[in-house]
Amino acid sequence: MPVFTRVTTDSCYSRDEGFRLAPQPACNEEGLYEALRRNVPVIDAAIMKLVRLTGGFYFECKNQSAAEQLTKFLGEIPVSVSGCSLETFTEMYLDSLLTYGRAVGEILVSERTHSMIGLSCADCTLYSVRQSAAYGSVTVFDAATGDKLRFSHPERLLYSVANPNAKHPDGTSLLRGLPALSSILMRIYETVGQNFDRAGNVRYAVTYKPSTENDSAFAAERADEIARQWADGMQSTKAGAVKDFVAVGDVAIKVIGADGVILDTEIPVRQLLEQLVSKLSIPPFLLGFSWSSTERMSSQQADILTSEIDYYRRLLSQMIMKIVRLYCVLGGIDEPVLLRWENVDLQDEESLARARLYNAQAEKTELENAALAGRIR
Repeated sequence: MPVFTRVTTDSCYSRDEGFRLAPQPACNEEGLYEALRRNVPVIDAAIMKLVRLTGGFYFECKNQSAAEQLTKFLGEIPVSVSGCSLETFTEMYLDSLLTYGRAVGEILVSERTHSMIGLSCADCTLYSVRQSAAYGSVTVFDAATGDKLRFSHPERLLYSVANPNAKHPDGTSLLRGLPALSSILMRIYETVGQNFDRAGNVRYAVTYKPSTENDSAFAAERADEIARQWADGMQSTKAGAVKDFVAVGDVAIKVIGADGVILDTEIPVRQLLEQLVSKLSIPPFLLGFSWSSTERMSSQQADILTSEIDYYRRLLSQMIMKIVRLYCVLGGIDEPVLLRWENVDLQDEESLARARLYNAQAEKTELENAALAGRIR
């Protein structure tokens, strides 16, 4: 499945040939974001949970047959080489949006049948997008060479940005600000690993002190015998046998490094993880952290997460409706289609049900008060 199809000033590629662009290495910033997800499991888990919690949508259409046709097609539409369904494409698109702050895709249409044949989610690190002269459209450039890419059907491009601002109109990553904290956290974990390499595997120091001059004459021979017997006892332990070490004279056995105190990393690691979790907007209990939290605090954290998910859904709605509108045009469906998002969880269902109950009770009380006021008059 092609990633992009374009028309260049040098040659023209057909729809079936695809976008001939050799993969280029990501820039330092984008490569750093990918490295963060690979090296810090908390960050990768948070993004994956956001992607899964954001999904879940369906379409409403007054024409039942058109609604069934639309639902069936968007559940079977091919998506690159990753599978099928619009839901799969949305997950890949949102994953890129969260990691890099922008996402690029394309709607694939057959030139022979003029029907939608698939969706493609491109690697946004290979392209740079700028505002074009025409308001509301964008211009795509090759990130490696800086060449302008001219597309045969720019209206089929899909492009979204997250958290744009005046300085970064191309969006900012959810991981912005985390590299410094993550580097400190990784250094702490690396140091802990080194300390366990040094002190975790217990090593012993066996010291023999001759008590008399006669013992000093045979100190070397006795030291060699003690070493052989000690090594034999340690080797027997690996085979499951236990041998006692018996020595005559002043023999001292100590654990190397037993007096050394390893720094307690619980508090600094906890502080760093709190900063990471606060930036990712994920409640700690969803990531497996059993930090002290009251029931009310957990409910507030869940509300904050819901607002974050609503923001990502608003970004995705524009892209989804563009795909649906083009499919309706190509498929001859002349019916208004509404995009509906499923509630995040059962807690939202309970809250909505309770709100409807309170509204019904308030309306009933108002009607009773109005009727009572009418009788009094």
